[in-house]
Amino acid sequence: MANNPMFNEAAFERAQESARAVQPMTLQGTINKTFCLLFLCVVGAMFTWTNPQISGLAMGLSAIGAFALAMVTSFKPSISAFTAPIYALLEGFLLGAISAQYNAQFKGIVFNAVAITFLVFFAMLFIYRTKIIKVSRGLMIGIFSATLAICVLYIGSFILSLFGVSTAYLTSNSPLSIGISVVVCIVAALNFLLDFNFIDEMTSRFAAPKYMEWYAAFSLMVTLVWLYIEILQLLAKSQKR
Repeated sequence: MANNPMFNEAAFERAQESARAVQPMTLQGTINKTFCLLFLCVVGAMFTWTNPQISGLAMGLSAIGAFALAMVTSFKPSISAFTAPIYALLEGFLLGAISAQYNAQFKGIVFNAVAITFLVFFAMLFIYRTKIIKVSRGLMIGIFSATLAICVLYIGSFILSLFGVSTAYLTSNSPLSIGISVVVCIVAALNFLLDFNFIDEMTSRFAAPKYMEWYAAFSLMVTLVWLYIEILQLLAKSQKR
């Protein structure tokens, strides 16, 4: 099934075996834990936001730690109740440091980016619940393919930059760069539809154990963070023009 790469149907199927005697995963429980992770992320972000002198170190260590925890959590969902909160804190440290740098250049940009991110999140939840856009298999494949293409673009651009090749098409404020950012933001937003649909299917088709709510919340966090960073970059590019 095509969806957010962090959502892994095999992981839910493996977890089903241990769910016989425990309270099952629910959609509401997943939403509650998502807000819990968001709170931890905000706490972490406020720390680096108010302590700019450690932003450089925090960015490096948080990025490495968050990536490592993301990999561990994705392959070991059973410990997500412990790793997901730590991941949220580390991601908060990283986002706080990045946001502080952007805010130093463009006053008010962070507030706008946060507001737009939450607006998109709730808009996509509303769209999903009211079935304004139905999550068909074709839509899943299309969004997954677009997400994969973006990953390849970013990885390829990073490799090219190591060899001194210009990646201005991603970092400048040119119409092409802004257009790419808009497309990436749209794809990131559409991933929420897949996330919500996958959680619905797993809570109705599989008796996944309660800890899988943390795993699903962690996966939603990945999409939220991605969307926020993309919106922040898009707003910065727009203000440079």
